[in-house]
Order: sequence, then structure tokens, then C-alpha cells
Amino acid sequence: MFTNYFQKVDLFGVKTKKTEILTKKKKILFIGGSMNQTTMMHQIANQLKEYDYYFTPYYSDGKELIGIKLGILNNTVLGGVFRERTEEYIDKHGLQLDYAGKNNDYDLVVTSSDLIIQKNIKRKKIVLVQEGMTDPQNWLYHLVKLLHLPRYTASTSTTGLSNAYDVFCVASEGYKEFFIKSGCNADKIVVTGIPNFDNCAQYLNNDFPHKDYVLACTSDMRETLKFENRKKFINYALNIANGGQLIFKLHPNEDHGRAQREINKHAPDALVYTVGNAEHMIANCNTLITIYSSVVYVGLALGKKVYSRFNVDELKKMVPIQNGGTSAKKIADVCKRYLN
Repeated sequence: MFTNYFQKVDLFGVKTKKTEILTKKKKILFIGGSMNQTTMMHQIANQLKEYDYYFTPYYSDGKELIGIKLGILNNTVLGGVFRERTEEYIDKHGLQLDYAGKNNDYDLVVTSSDLIIQKNIKRKKIVLVQEGMTDPQNWLYHLVKLLHLPRYTASTSTTGLSNAYDVFCVASEGYKEFFIKSGCNADKIVVTGIPNFDNCAQYLNNDFPHKDYVLACTSDMRETLKFENRKKFINYALNIANGGQLIFKLHPNEDHGRAQREINKHAPDALVYTVGNAEHMIANCNTLITIYSSVVYVGLALGKKVYSRFNVDELKKMVPIQNGGTSAKKIADVCKRYLN
């Protein structure tokens, strides 16, 4: 809270009375989710320190609450390890926690997902920030659009389609075109770049001990109730490595025990990392293999040979702009315009 002082002046220019007016800091709610989403929100908040801001894990105040209570949504950002890690991050960094934004009246909400627009933010100013790669626009995507089903039914492929936000900050001109073609309002989209993917050159300075290998980054598709033939993926990686060094970096949310057993069986000479900085591993590899993962953009930005289930030529058009890590400030400037 800060104080402004004003003095009344009469017709002859004589100061007659001092009046004190108290002005409260405007409040911002940042909605986290995965660690990628939460750390992006934190970087933006660091550029808005003149405001009173709070953090919350991703939440629902609607019918999804039933699934959360039953534990059937523990493999989503609404519960399980996602929520635990976000809460641990908020506590570790000394951020103000306001779970589900219940305790304050907010002037602005910043979120990296509009798959759910929570009831208590619908009438607020909302800045949506692209979190990374979106899922393929498969039959579920088209079914959701046709039948107006809940957007999260088709996962992140429906990002931006809520139209409930005031502005949508996206990674690149290529992504702007992509979201417009998907049905998003072009007037609400601004290209800012996105934190965590806007300064990939920084990852070249690392202490990861291996170099010039094939890196296969696995997914948590099975944990999020999607089908994946992991044996086929392992053999695919082996064929690309062609006898050279192969390293697997396991997704943080997958069953590591199961994944290690599968790799040990089908690729016993491969190295397996369950933890570690994936970006540093990508920086030191010569070839990157992914399924559907935003880390593919790190590889493309660093000029690596990339294999993905997406069309790589199309991915190259959508690589997040490399602006030296200034995306958080650009997004914060957008937030200030809507606050003021």
C-alpha cells in the first residue's frame, strides 16, 4: 500500500488543507499447473513486483471437483504429483499462496491454460500464456468442437478456444497463424515469446558429461490415459542410433520403474536418466527423438536433427522466438496495460 498526498488550494492560491488518500496495490492471481507452467508464471510475476500477486495450483470450482475427490484426475494438473510439486515450488520460493483464488478480489488473472475457465475468474481480466506445444488435433478435437464438449476432453489441442481471455500471448508468428486457423480470435493474440523456450542458447553452457549421442525423451502418455507402444518407440530409437550411444530421458510424470524395465529389456546398452536437466541433455546431443513434447523446440532452436510424430517442417515454422529470455518482461508489459 502506498500513500498519495493532495492539498486543497483556494481561489487565491493559498494551501488550506491536507488530505490523505490511500491507494491499494492491484492484485494479480497466477494459476500454475505443471512445473513448466508454474515456472513460467513465476518468471512473469518477477517482472510485476510493484503489484500484490498470489499463486495457486491449477484448480476447478465446477463438476471436475468430483473427479478430484475420487482421485481419478490425479494424472492431470488438477491433482496428484502436479499439484504437489506446484505447492512445493510455491512454498520453496516463498510465494503467496491463495488456493483457487478464494481469499482476494483480483484485478487480473494470468494463466497458461484455458481448458477450464474457473467460475470465480470469468468476470476478471485474463491474460492467457501459451505453455508450449499443443496436442494433435485428432478426432477428439473435432468432436469437442462439434458437440461443444468440455475442452479438456481433447487435452491441450483446444488451447485458446475458450475466447474467455482478454489477450493470448503466444510463442511465435507461426503459432499465431496456427491458433487463428484453429478458431481463435486474431484480435486477441499477441506474439511475445514464452518463458522457458526463448533463450535456448543458454543451455549450451552445461556440465552434462556426455556428448554427440542420440537422445530419446519419453512421454507420460500412458499415465494420462493415452495409448503408446513403448516397445515400438524404443526400437525406433535404436534404429536411429544405429549402434551409436543412445540415452533415454524419462518423463518426470511417468512410471519410472516400468520404463526402466522396458528399456533394459529392449535396449540394454542404452543409458537411462530419470532426473536431470533435459535441456542440457538436448544441448549436448546430435539427434533428438520425441513423441509429442515441447522440448522438441529446444532441439530445433539449437539446430539438432529432430524426429517427432509432428511434421518437423511445420514445427520449424512454429519454433518460439529466441529473444534472449525477455518474453516474461514482454508478457508482464501486456499485463500492465490491462491493469492500468
